Amino acid sequence: MDEKLYKTVTQTGAGSLSIGIVVLVTGMAVGILSIVNGARLLASRKNITF
Repeated sequence: MDEKLYKTVTQTGAGSLSIGIVVLVTGMAVGILSIVNGARLLASRKNITF
């Protein structure tokens, strides 16, 4: 019984760790893209004529 629990906890921990890494990388990528796009918009606002 203890061995089954040990395997379950190990698999759950590894899964949680990998999901955490994916979420972290995705979050950083989205944040960087948002900053870059915002900077491009601010830089190109002088070209707008009304």
